[in-house]
Amino acid sequence: MSENILKNKSYAFAIKIVKLAQLLVKEQKEFVLSKQLLRSGTAVGALIREAEFAQSKVDFIHKMSISLKEANETLYWLDLLKDTDYILTKNHLALTNDNKELIAMLVSSIKTTKSRL
Repeated sequence: MSENILKNKSYAFAIKIVKLAQLLVKEQKEFVLSKQLLRSGTAVGALIREAEFAQSKVDFIHKMSISLKEANETLYWLDLLKDTDYILTKNHLALTNDNKELIAMLVSSIKTTKSRL
């Protein structure tokens, strides 16, 4: 059940990231940072989906851990975009809060699975 929530939240987050990347390219002609954000921000959910069909608990933990790393990298790009005035603080805060929620859920899922090994 919690995996379904994680899957849904990560997909909704990916949509927000795609829309932000499109906005950065269209309105601010920013191509490098937006591409990095797009890659890491959408990888979070893609890896969660990939983990659904993991071959073992160890494989599941591995895929979820990579998703966690991508979520952490996404925080970096969001911070950099805010600190270089590409995105407003309110937009940064909303996306950062969503991302931190995903991170907390990923950590919990990884810990729970590790405890069942």
